[in-house]
Amino acid sequence: MARGRAPGFESTREEILAAAARLFARQGYPGTSMNEVAEACQVSKPTLYHYVRDKHELLMQICEGHVQSLAALVEEVRAQDLAPEPHLRALIARFVREYGEAQNQHRVLTEDVKFLDAEDRARLLEVERQVVAAFADAVAAVRPELEVSRLHKPLTMLLFGMINWTFTWLRPDGELSYESVAPMVADLFFGGLGAVKTPEPMPG
Repeated sequence: MARGRAPGFESTREEILAAAARLFARQGYPGTSMNEVAEACQVSKPTLYHYVRDKHELLMQICEGHVQSLAALVEEVRAQDLAPEPHLRALIARFVREYGEAQNQHRVLTEDVKFLDAEDRARLLEVERQVVAAFADAVAAVRPELEVSRLHKPLTMLLFGMINWTFTWLRPDGELSYESVAPMVADLFFGGLGAVKTPEPMPG
């Protein structure tokens, strides 16, 4: 009979992933050794390998955990069954807040995903595509004519351009917080969204 995992296995694993994410975000994936991860976690290297097979698996678990968290946020907002504009505003607010709370994981995903093999990158990309599609659907729900003119997806990518890189300049100890910036991002996007003109139909 197979032995179950020891009590506290998952919490210890999460602590290891968080510590590794901090190191990868600060030093980069290639510049971080498993010895450093073990030292940061205050465990022995053999103990570390009880939770992850190797550094590659460590990177994959960090990235996969982050994208799955984003996918879960999409589902949480969808379950609220909001009207189109509040729905998109809620998505923006949740994602800005999540990126603030998971800065290390987000930096690892954006900067170190290239070190994963093609199969693992494809798995992550599929989840990311689902997240982007949910945002694009939310944009189209606010202005349905944008979907007809195929502008809802480019506008979604412009929105992610604002959200994704906030962590590069917003400092937790500064005058602004992620909570206060989230409605600014939404107001800026909605202000611009209303001004977007759909292309004139091509003459027949």
